[in-house]
Amino acid sequence: MRFSFYSLRTGIVANLAFLIISAMLLINVVMVKFAERDLIHNKIERGRLLLRMLEKYVGYALTENQIDLTDFGSSHSLERQFAQFSEGSGFSEALMISREGTQFFSMGSWSEGKKEALAISREALATKKVSLDFYGSAWGVIWLAHKRLNVAAPIFFDGRLIAAATISASLDPVYQTLRESEKVILVYIFLNTIVLVLVGIYLLSRIVVKPIHTLLRITEEFKEGEPFPQLADESRNEIGHLFRSLNMMLKRLEENKKELKSHIASLEKANEEIRKAQDEIIRSEKLASVGRLATGVAHEIGNPIGIILGYLELLKKGGLTQEEENDFLNRIESEITRINDIIRQLLDFSRLTSDERRETSVHKLISDLVDLLKPQPMMANIKIKPVFEAARDTVWADPNQLKQVFLNIIINAADAIGVEGASDADDRPKELSIKTSAAKDSIELRFADTGSGIPEEDLDHIFDPFYTTKEPGKGTGMGLSVCYRIVEGMGGTIHAESTLGKGTTFIVSIPLYEKENK
Repeated sequence: MRFSFYSLRTGIVANLAFLIISAMLLINVVMVKFAERDLIHNKIERGRLLLRMLEKYVGYALTENQIDLTDFGSSHSLERQFAQFSEGSGFSEALMISREGTQFFSMGSWSEGKKEALAISREALATKKVSLDFYGSAWGVIWLAHKRLNVAAPIFFDGRLIAAATISASLDPVYQTLRESEKVILVYIFLNTIVLVLVGIYLLSRIVVKPIHTLLRITEEFKEGEPFPQLADESRNEIGHLFRSLNMMLKRLEENKKELKSHIASLEKANEEIRKAQDEIIRSEKLASVGRLATGVAHEIGNPIGIILGYLELLKKGGLTQEEENDFLNRIESEITRINDIIRQLLDFSRLTSDERRETSVHKLISDLVDLLKPQPMMANIKIKPVFEAARDTVWADPNQLKQVFLNIIINAADAIGVEGASDADDRPKELSIKTSAAKDSIELRFADTGSGIPEEDLDHIFDPFYTTKEPGKGTGMGLSVCYRIVEGMGGTIHAESTLGKGTTFIVSIPLYEKENK
């Protein structure tokens, strides 16, 4: 019979042995306690009998020998008689006190406990009853127990209380007797445990383990399509029920598998039809997207084209130095390059591709953008006020994408300020402030204009693709949606606050660049 450490049989043996040993040890503790109680009770009864004999002897001596009670203190006959009475009882010390409480007889070593003996003697005088006292500590059988026993009783002569006597005995012999018996009991416990565990293993193996092993072997050897074998001695207990349930489950699984194959075949056919329909939908959606993106591209490239036209207009007027002409031409080339980037970005709106990110200074990017826009006709009457308060401004981003975000916000602000009636009703200046500040591990930019503001019902939709409040032909709603997608891709946030008739503030938060966490 092999025992695997993790087998069911090993678990049964371990638990069965533990339960049997625990039960026997508990029974042994109870038996020891009862045996200890009975032996001590027997010792007490011996003490009472010894005191009774001592009382009879004292009465006899007082009657026959005509001596006083106090003469017993110097009499060796009482000591010899007590030694004869107590032989084999275990009581080796004795003392007697008079009715007045004065000791007049003592024998034995009384190395300890004499004070307690006098106290219990006086208690017997007072109560006229037998008194018991346990004192001291000694190791018993299983736990600490009392070391000695004192038994005191009043002594009567002719119906009168004349004295009290106390005898003392050590309880070590009681504990020694129990310890000797305990050795034999432990041997029997060990032998009984072995026998019961072996019998339990045999019975449990026959009733539980063997049928389970048979089930395991059948399930491991079972092959699809084969009939499930029957147990040779199929019982009516829980194991038999388990076997029958397993058999019924396998039959249901076989039936379900056939139905599943049929369903899979029909689903594959339906999926093929759905796939064809999806391809048609995707093809139609692509055609619709081309039309929407064409309108968006026209809007997005309109901003840099306006800048290019402005510089071309300045070039046409003439009167420029060669250095200024070269600078304008370089700026025009830069804007044309940006138009190309805008087209790429808008085409990638629905599927952002990997961009070329690097360390980018936000302050420098805004300064360059402000310098670029100041000469433009749309910004002629608008004052741009950059206020850079952030101590750190380096972010990890694609400069072209970040520039597109800022450009869209600034141009939208310029459009809002240029709306008829904006900033004129209360003679407010036409201003756009760009303020940066530190916010934990991010840089926060606030673009605040003095334009017409955005209605509250429109504020929640300004970042939706193709949503616009501008007149037809002046916007497609792609600008802010592109800004939202770019800022979100950098791990930042963008939102707007607006009061109708007072202006709008766009708040952009971008994580600062950390070399170890870029």
